Amino acid sequence: MVLGKRKNSEPVDPDRLHAEHTTEAIHDRLDTDPKVSYLRDWVYGGIDGAVTTFAIVAGVVGADMGSRVILILGLANLLADGFSMAAGNYSGTKSEVEDYERLRERERAHIRDIPDGERREVREILRRRGFDGDMLEDATDRITAHEERWIDVMMQEEYGLARVMRSPIKAAGHTFAAFVICGSVPLIPFALGLPHPFTWATIATGIVFAAIGAMKSRWSLVPAWRSALETLAIGILAAGVAYVVGLLLDKAV
Repeated sequence: MVLGKRKNSEPVDPDRLHAEHTTEAIHDRLDTDPKVSYLRDWVYGGIDGAVTTFAIVAGVVGADMGSRVILILGLANLLADGFSMAAGNYSGTKSEVEDYERLRERERAHIRDIPDGERREVREILRRRGFDGDMLEDATDRITAHEERWIDVMMQEEYGLARVMRSPIKAAGHTFAAFVICGSVPLIPFALGLPHPFTWATIATGIVFAAIGAMKSRWSLVPAWRSALETLAIGILAAGVAYVVGLLLDKAV
C-alpha cells in the first residue's frame, strides 16, 4: 500500500480516503452534526495558566521571597484567575451564541415581511457563485422553499456564520481545566521541596509551553517544532518581564 503525504507530512491512506467517500459514508457524515472544536479554549487556558503562574513564581523569586509565599500566591492564582478566565470565556461565548440567534431571528423577520427582497438576495448570492439561467432560478426556488434552509444560507453567506455554535459551558470548562492543569506545573517543584526549585520550575514550564505549541500544530499546517518554539518564546517573554519587575520592586521597596 502506498501512502501519500500532505503538506504537514501527515500520512494519507488512499484506501481510507476512498472508503470515506462512498455514497453511504458521505450520507452518514452529512446527516451528523459537525463536531465542535474546543481546541482554542484549551490552548488559551493552558498558555495563560502556565504564563500567569510562572510569572508569579518568577516575580516572587525575583523579589527574594520564600517558597511558602510562592505556593500561596500560585494556588490563589490557579483558582481565582482560572475561574475568572472561565467566566470570561463563558460570557464571551454566550454573547456569540446570543448574537447568532438574534441575527437568525432578524433574517426570519425579513423573510416574513419582505420575502421578495430576501429572494433577490439569495438569487444574487447564487449568481456570484456561478449559477445562471434556469439553474439559477431553480436553485433559488429550492432554497427559499424551506425557511430554515433559507435562513442557514443567509447566515452563512451574508454574515459568514456557521450553524454549529460552541457551548458556553463546555468552552468555560475546557479553559478552566487547561488553566489549572498547565498552571500547576510551575508550582510542583516548590510543593515537592526539590533543590533549586526555580530552575526545575523554569524547565518544566518551558516543556509545557513547547508541548502546547506542538499539540496545536496537529490542527494546522505549521510544523510542530515551529509552533512549539513560537509558544515557548511567548512564555519566555512573559516570564522574563515578570522576573525583571520582581527584581525592580525588590530594590525599590
